[in-house]
Amino acid sequence: MITIQKATPEHAEGIASVCIDSYWATYDELLSSEYINRMIKEFYTHERIIKEVTTTSRQWNGWIVAVDDGEVVGAGAGGMISENHGELFVLYLDPERRKEGIGTMLLDAVTEELMKHGAKEQWVNVTKANDKGIPFYEEKGFHFIHEQDEYGIVEGEDFKALRYHRVL
Repeated sequence: MITIQKATPEHAEGIASVCIDSYWATYDELLSSEYINRMIKEFYTHERIIKEVTTTSRQWNGWIVAVDDGEVVGAGAGGMISENHGELFVLYLDPERRKEGIGTMLLDAVTEELMKHGAKEQWVNVTKANDKGIPFYEEKGFHFIHEQDEYGIVEGEDFKALRYHRVL
């Protein structure tokens, strides 16, 4: 049985593993390996995740995990980006566990946290051509707003993100 809960330091290794595996599974054909490795090094180290699990604020609501038989099978996080606007910063699943409703459970939990902080609207960035993420978010009521540069690109990279929004 899958449980959705706030992450603790004991979940850090599982969060990192799920995020890294899912990142590669999702973006291997969309982004360069240099870019992927740079983002993994920035966001999914054990040290950073431990800090993020133990520190929460209005701008960072902390990690929420999906746990099945003691194993992290999904992770998500969000925070407030303005008075009434929340953002889903990250949502990843074990690539072998897609289509089980885990992503929906995590999105719902992150959204509930954002609403407790006053969110009336929610935003998310999705990498252009991400055929796993785009249909999921559109099914959940997010609407495409505009295209922008992907986070963290460097000179010579031309990766794009799609900005999606929904009213809560």
